[in-house]
Amino acid sequence: MKALVLEDKNQPLLLKEVPDPVPLGDQVLVRVHAAAFNRRDYWIRVGRYAGLKYPIILGSDAAGIVVGTAAERDSAWIGREAVINPGIGWGGSASHQHAKEFKILGLPDDGTFAQYVIVSASNLHPKPEHLNWEESAAIPLAGLTAYRALVSRARLQPGEKLLICGIGGGVALFGLQFATAIGALSYVTSSSEEKIHRARELGAAGGVNYRNDQWSDALKSMAGPFDVILDGSGGANFNRILDLAAPGGRVVIYGATMGNAPETELRRVFWKQLNILGSTMGSPEDFGSMLDLIRRNRIHPVIDSVFPLEDGESGMQKLGESKQCGKIVIQTA
Repeated sequence: MKALVLEDKNQPLLLKEVPDPVPLGDQVLVRVHAAAFNRRDYWIRVGRYAGLKYPIILGSDAAGIVVGTAAERDSAWIGREAVINPGIGWGGSASHQHAKEFKILGLPDDGTFAQYVIVSASNLHPKPEHLNWEESAAIPLAGLTAYRALVSRARLQPGEKLLICGIGGGVALFGLQFATAIGALSYVTSSSEEKIHRARELGAAGGVNYRNDQWSDALKSMAGPFDVILDGSGGANFNRILDLAAPGGRVVIYGATMGNAPETELRRVFWKQLNILGSTMGSPEDFGSMLDLIRRNRIHPVIDSVFPLEDGESGMQKLGESKQCGKIVIQTA
């Protein structure tokens, strides 16, 4: 089969012929129709991710058709259109993933930037009928992360005010779409006026450019304190985020792309009785519930651009520029 292979740190994705994967045990073979990038793929590419190994086929997101199984009990999946849950080995607790067994498709196991991929049958979910292949492939990692952060962790309610930091990435955009479906009132931050405008088109009530030194004051004037704040950046702005939270508010952290928050002002946390919630990926139950929300509300994931498999390196370069608004997708069939 053809696959995009990363042979070492800071190297380009190379289109290569590799052996077809063979399903074993409870695994199934999926003919990938579309796959999608996540920020995770970029961090692996530049060598800033745990458990690195090379060569590796990247990619956590995919949608395709099941074409083979290792066990007769899973044969009912043959010929069915499916979306893959990239979280493997979550474990038996709904509250957190199993610390040692949990892993994400695309490292350490070969991922979805290929014509075929093998996964456990338990990681398959029926493809939403109202979505095409590219939209379906855009969902898994970012959609699951956003759903768990806002619904399972923050318990976002209709009518609440939500601040989404850094609109434009997959998690943030899914967060906006899910919040709109729930009936919350969303505001966003971005370094791009174009992305703020796009967020308004998707249902955001307003937004500010965080390159303006007074961005947090502008948000206070625009919306007042926030019941829930969704943040994946951390860094030096974290104290401003705490300041924007309403008393008793919930701040959900799903990443730290800007690094640790220096000198966090803990007085704001205890005096305002804030809830600081960490969130990573999601449970199998979260994944199923997330797809149900997408189906009920006929949500269409935001696609920035689509590249053919042979031009996957261009997609990776665009991801590294951080200029996209929506998911970057690869067509594999």
